[in-house]
Amino acid sequence: MDVCFAKQFTDFLNRVEKLKSARRHCVTADGEPETVAAHSWRTALMAYLLKDELGAVDIDRVIRMCLIHDIGEAVTGDIPTFVKNGDHERTEREAVGALLKGLSEPLEKELLGMFAEMEAQETKEAKLYKALDRLEAVISHNESDIATWLPLEYDLQQTYAAANVKGFPALEALQEEAVRRTKEKI
Repeated sequence: MDVCFAKQFTDFLNRVEKLKSARRHCVTADGEPETVAAHSWRTALMAYLLKDELGAVDIDRVIRMCLIHDIGEAVTGDIPTFVKNGDHERTEREAVGALLKGLSEPLEKELLGMFAEMEAQETKEAKLYKALDRLEAVISHNESDIATWLPLEYDLQQTYAAANVKGFPALEALQEEAVRRTKEKI
């Protein structure tokens, strides 16, 4: 690794370090605010742990998607799905582009391509990452104290990941279990 790349790489890590403290809307079972980094880590962990249940899919690519999918939030912060609009999404895309600018050209190109794939939602891998992203949020929310829920979340918890998990039997089963736990909690 040359000195120039080492500096660019470290600068990038310094910028995305904010994900470790960027709070999400949800709180943990211990009542602590969940962070974007914690959500991304557990989404990637879910992909890895379910790899044998997901059929013919490039699981390493899915794990990479899960790890990077929210890096724009190092700049924008987390915006809950029920608040996020087109302007927020555009700002987050711009933040991703700016964050990746400091990386080597091949790495920047690879990651930008991965973000385009995730946004297009046409490949099995992109669809799987999105299903895991949403399912992790539902599971996480079920772990939080119901006193922290907004009224609209009672219904959202039961539908948020439903369309995304279709076609992935293991995730469909997890979605059903999450909804069962939501109803039990309510």
